[in-house]
Amino acid sequence: MIDLFSDSASQPTSAMRHAMALAEVGDEQRGTDPTVLHLLEMVCDLLGKEAALFLPSGTMCNAIAVKVHTQPGDVLLVDQQSHVLRSEAGGAAMWSGVVIDQVASASGIFTRADLLERLPASSVYAPPPRLLSIEQTHNFGGGTVWPLAQITDVCAAAHEHGLFTHLDGARLLNAVVATGVSAKTWCAHFDSVFIDFSKSLGAPFGAVLAGNQQFIQKARRYKQAFGGAMRQAGIMAAACIYALENNIERLAQDHENAVSMAAELQKIAGLRVLTPRPDTNMVFFDTSEAGMTAWQFLEEIKTKGVIMSEIQNHVRLVTHLGISKQDCQTAISVVQQVMAAKAAATA
Repeated sequence: MIDLFSDSASQPTSAMRHAMALAEVGDEQRGTDPTVLHLLEMVCDLLGKEAALFLPSGTMCNAIAVKVHTQPGDVLLVDQQSHVLRSEAGGAAMWSGVVIDQVASASGIFTRADLLERLPASSVYAPPPRLLSIEQTHNFGGGTVWPLAQITDVCAAAHEHGLFTHLDGARLLNAVVATGVSAKTWCAHFDSVFIDFSKSLGAPFGAVLAGNQQFIQKARRYKQAFGGAMRQAGIMAAACIYALENNIERLAQDHENAVSMAAELQKIAGLRVLTPRPDTNMVFFDTSEAGMTAWQFLEEIKTKGVIMSEIQNHVRLVTHLGISKQDCQTAISVVQQVMAAKAAATA
């Protein structure tokens, strides 16, 4: 199978597995795993933050960040297509009792004016806005990258109105490679941030949540309460260290493959490409003009050895380190075959 379902489909390489096998380990829960500690130092340096925690997933990072920054009844402001709203099983409301308010946007990116429109005047009747969460890159927006000036302006507005800011940086390093802007520069505008290692960086597990010392001290309690404490986690941290040392710059190849696939898809009758020039490693397209639902299309290509995903009635493909240029060409050929067969059947 050519698995373009998500960059989470990437597999650890032999070299990464070797690094895991040789990892020095201790007890992560007690803070004595040397490989985990080294990973945390690396991430703090990368992101420009004082302290960090190693966690199983980005979803747990988001859950803990919301818990630390808010009290029950506070408002969490997010984009209307954000992962924390659409793909985390209501965790923010479940664990933190927050009211989730949505900021309307195009491609997951909004403006200062859009944010201010959602901030009510101080009133005993309104729940207080407390936290703004931004996603970089934005998954359901098409792998889009927030412009630095816009993210700076929006975060400044949030801070001016007494909000904390959190960065869902599951794919932050895709934005770093796409723009040349350092992770530290992006993160300077946020009170907390996490990066995920199980997406395009190719590790099988893990995310790191970072912030100042006070934030991480509070987060550590919720890590324990949410079941995120681990034992000999250095085996997994070693994969993350390998990813930081070897798999960041190669993200550019994933971006190039996505651009190439988008260009080829635009040539196929019956398809409407929603991301004709992808910012990073995602391509979204629509099959409805050919009289096919996204699910029907996905079932057809699956029988021919290609897997993609459905996002809100559209098809999404995601390139990653497990996908070669030849895989991309083969996948395009399969799409061409399926669409030609559909056109013939319709005629």
